[in-house]
Amino acid sequence: MTTTPTTTGVVRTDYPDPLWMQAADSLRERISSGSLPAGARLPPERELCLTLGISRVTLRKALQALVEDGALAPSHGRGWYVSGESDQRNEWPNSLESFSETAERMGLAASSRVLQASVAPSTIDDAELLGIAPGLPIFRLGRVRMLGGVPIALDWALIPAALLPDAESYDFETSSLYEALTETGNELANAETTIEAREASADVAGQLGVQPGTPTLVMHQVVRNRSERAVLASTVQYAGDRYRLRTYFSRHNRTES
Repeated sequence: MTTTPTTTGVVRTDYPDPLWMQAADSLRERISSGSLPAGARLPPERELCLTLGISRVTLRKALQALVEDGALAPSHGRGWYVSGESDQRNEWPNSLESFSETAERMGLAASSRVLQASVAPSTIDDAELLGIAPGLPIFRLGRVRMLGGVPIALDWALIPAALLPDAESYDFETSSLYEALTETGNELANAETTIEAREASADVAGQLGVQPGTPTLVMHQVVRNRSERAVLASTVQYAGDRYRLRTYFSRHNRTES
């Protein structure tokens, strides 16, 4: 079953992101595109509320978030101005964090519907991915990940069973896999990540509540510990209209020869 998007201005009420966060993102995009250059004064709050389709309370929260990010600077009695250092801000740290941690940072409630949680011998492909001998047991965990009850992604994870010996005792509808691994002495350090676009198959579409063929973002990830040992391999398929990838690029000065 699909839902019809409900749009108010540029803010979508069917998105899992809070309205203030969507409003802040919209203003960030205008700053990044140059339509609001450094030093520019933002339009009056009333105009912004009408443009974005939000209340003044929501707008104030969005503006305050931009101030904390360094993108805006308030001027008492005069309004809000784009900071001259907006291009140097670190909007979101490129840190390795779990779905639950991301949800907590966004002020949202994370939950999961467990599709599979079982231990079985590893295949040749699984073993190669995790750097273990074929046939050694692995824990396979499949979940539909949700924010505020809305399906966001289909998540399949593989973990060497020796690293999580009591895996089947966890309730992964609410428990964080990252936390479970950390509790058993696995300090997660980094992840090699590949992201690609893919149409949703009928099975994936049914789990995410979208139409078959809907664009999705697929993230393949191998997470390693401090010793560079593979701890977790996952494939997460996100509903394309419910997930946005945030990143930050900078260009180093080049010396011409």
